[in-house]
Amino acid sequence: MKDKALYISGWLLMVAAGFGLGEAAVNSLSADQPGGTAPTQEVGRMVRVVDADTYDVLAGGVTYRVRLMGVDAPEPDQPYGQQAGDSVAQLLRPKRQVLISRRGVDLYGRTLATVRLPVAGTPALALDSLLVVRGWAWAFDPKRRVAGRAAQQAAAVAGRRGLWKCGAVGVLMPRQWRKLNYKNKRRYGVGCTW
Repeated sequence: MKDKALYISGWLLMVAAGFGLGEAAVNSLSADQPGGTAPTQEVGRMVRVVDADTYDVLAGGVTYRVRLMGVDAPEPDQPYGQQAGDSVAQLLRPKRQVLISRRGVDLYGRTLATVRLPVAGTPALALDSLLVVRGWAWAFDPKRRVAGRAAQQAAAVAGRRGLWKCGAVGVLMPRQWRKLNYKNKRRYGVGCTW
């Protein structure tokens, strides 16, 4: 019950504060942490991509089912879900080194974490920002606000990247998609021609 109250209060704060459309997206691909102390980063290796925002990562001798924080990607059976998952699988090949910061566990037992991709000579890239920029996920995190994330999504929509290929009309967020019954999923699950 306490977690639910924290979730609701965090969501209300985010709505009250807005999504940061006026904030610059500078450095948000490499720095997704707001002020405060960040959790310890662990070096891990990719085991497999389950879907665009869920992965199996081996870190410290333990395989974690990681749910990426900060975004919500289309479900595998949703329009663009397969393309989003394939795009992430190309990026996160098995045994690829990643940096994870574990932050808790969700209702399904998945480890909530941020995932960063080490790049030689530059700061590690935040995977959540990368997915939003490429148009494969919605900017979403009810408990904190990342400067520039909404601007990244607006740029992806304007550039018709990824799931925004045919514009924003008719694109359903995963939480809306999950509420549809089979008949309505067939009706609204067409997407545009890829």
